[in-house]
Amino acid sequence: MTKILLVEDDKNMANTVEDWLKTQQYEIDVAYDGEDGAERLLFYQYDAVILDWTLPNKSGLQVCQEFRSRGGKTPILMLTGKDAVEDKEVGLDSGADDYLTKPFHLRELSARIKALLRRPVVVVADLISFCGIDLDTKARRVRRGGVDLNLAPLEYKLLEFLMRNPNEVFAPEALLNRVWPNDSDASNETVRTCIKKLRKKVDIEGTDSVITNLPGVGYRFDSTR
Repeated sequence: MTKILLVEDDKNMANTVEDWLKTQQYEIDVAYDGEDGAERLLFYQYDAVILDWTLPNKSGLQVCQEFRSRGGKTPILMLTGKDAVEDKEVGLDSGADDYLTKPFHLRELSARIKALLRRPVVVVADLISFCGIDLDTKARRVRRGGVDLNLAPLEYKLLEFLMRNPNEVFAPEALLNRVWPNDSDASNETVRTCIKKLRKKVDIEGTDSVITNLPGVGYRFDSTR
């Protein structure tokens, strides 16, 4: 399930947004001040962040800037009552990906979040991150939840290809052409077997797989899981 961090000091608004997003099948963590929000971003992995601009103890701008300075790539939607163009520029320059002015409609909030979650993965310093999975292309190392995953060479190549092209569907034949060596005698069944083994290593038990199978069509890495 997609996990979102909401940092909002207005508890009535926070409760309203939390209840709404839960009806949209998101898992929500809530922080009511900037320091708590910054600490959660330091220790937990999220798929998106909804961040209020004006917060006690530490502003949303500070939280955003600190997170980006550490290499954090999670999409951030900034909430604020400031609607001047200059304020929007400041918010976006701090590292926010989008900007929503209060008051706002909850359906627009949902649409903005979905748009952020659909954005292509950003590769920074040879690191690709999605769904709590960190793939270091330079060190050829994969981790999930801080734990190293022991992937076979082809499993690694397959995961890297899918994570570089999130939410895009690839037929088994396309994966054979792009991942397996040209002189390989691998078949569609080889792809299915490799996908099965890869899922066992990267997925969290009891949750939906990050690699979705569309019967008769192909496979995709689902960045919203």
